[in-house]
Amino acid sequence: MTSDTTLTSTSPSEPALRRELGQWDLTAIGVNQVIGGAVYAVPATLAANVAGWSPWLVVAVGFASLLIALCFAEVGSRFDRTGGGYLYARAAFGRFTGFEVGWLLWVSRTTSWAAVVNVLATSLAFYAPALSGGWPRMSLIAAIVIVITVVNVLGIRQSSLVVNALTIAKLTPLAIFIAVGLFYVDPALLASTRAVSFAELSASALLLIFTFGGYEVVPVPAGEAKDPRRGVPFALVMTIAVVAAVFTLAQIVALGTLPGLASSHTPLADAATTFLGSAGAALITIGAVFSTTGNNMGAALSGPRNLFALAEQGDLPRFFGRVHPRFRTPANSIIFTGAISLALALSGTFTATATVSAISRLLVYVATCASVIRLRNPGFAGHVNPATFTLPFGPLIPSAAIIIALAIIAGATAPQLVGGAAAVAVGALLYTMSVNARERF
Repeated sequence: MTSDTTLTSTSPSEPALRRELGQWDLTAIGVNQVIGGAVYAVPATLAANVAGWSPWLVVAVGFASLLIALCFAEVGSRFDRTGGGYLYARAAFGRFTGFEVGWLLWVSRTTSWAAVVNVLATSLAFYAPALSGGWPRMSLIAAIVIVITVVNVLGIRQSSLVVNALTIAKLTPLAIFIAVGLFYVDPALLASTRAVSFAELSASALLLIFTFGGYEVVPVPAGEAKDPRRGVPFALVMTIAVVAAVFTLAQIVALGTLPGLASSHTPLADAATTFLGSAGAALITIGAVFSTTGNNMGAALSGPRNLFALAEQGDLPRFFGRVHPRFRTPANSIIFTGAISLALALSGTFTATATVSAISRLLVYVATCASVIRLRNPGFAGHVNPATFTLPFGPLIPSAAIIIALAIIAGATAPQLVGGAAAVAVGALLYTMSVNARERF
């Protein structure tokens, strides 16, 4: 039902993406992308800032994240193609806004991949110190990126199976930590509440909203899902539910078993040691390795598909929109994204571009939530599919979600705001170049 005046699709004569992903595959993609290395470090910062209030703050931010995710769910239920937030903004607000959102999505995934692969290399160097620097470290990073890129080129089914396995592998140590640790929680430690300043509360909330971030990747591979208009809303809600439960329970266990949590550099590992001994610390360390590996795989899966979507809709050269005739994956976009991520990872410039990711994500949130309201307008009835999932209370939820995202942007640091503004400016330049190229050729 989507009109060609709004979106375009691949020519019938060209190979198309395979629809292989079910709703649980999409859920695994979301959970895998949200639960990364942060869950192993954030508990200490929260304890230092808000003490015994921290589990309640995790629940509150989880609810705020759910409001935003629900907006993705409604607007996502209207689309069955690859692109996620890019498609939503393009349909609702036009080509330029859509391009900016697609560009920001790609930038956030690419810089994230570069940053996380360095974290993974550092984790592996703990077991093999020779990998901590120089050519051994660079070779390790290159090998990780190349292997993940190849897996993604070989097919969405293979990529999905790897993501599913890594999601289970990262959740298992956390589940053991929580299930055993709950029996050792000291209620007195949980009750160690104190007066909390607005600055402490704001800083912790900002940290958590980024910790909960990543679910926006769920609708990106919709063009490879079996029933995306129903699977995407399901996966978004399940992702937030699983993540909120894990984050909240992990915070309770860490706070209730480790008296010096606020000063710990490895909070979950130190907490696990108190009730599982050295085996507990090893379990958490292994879980952290699986978490960072999974994040690498998730970034490699979602990032290139943003690039592919831009090309599929004619906003980038067709080169990036070509589908491999045998593997039926956006191979050119996957290889290009892998190469850029590898260059950033090896050069170290990912540390300078990492600040871009924070604001980029929030701008995507604002655009998507606004798209919910815009696409409900009867004037769009002939241009987008009817929603299979509709939020109650009219514009209340998307409006609240927009306010939340804007409030977080207002509380961002100066480097984050400058980085975000720079990313938007670069996107505008690229869009202008793209328009000029289309008019010339």
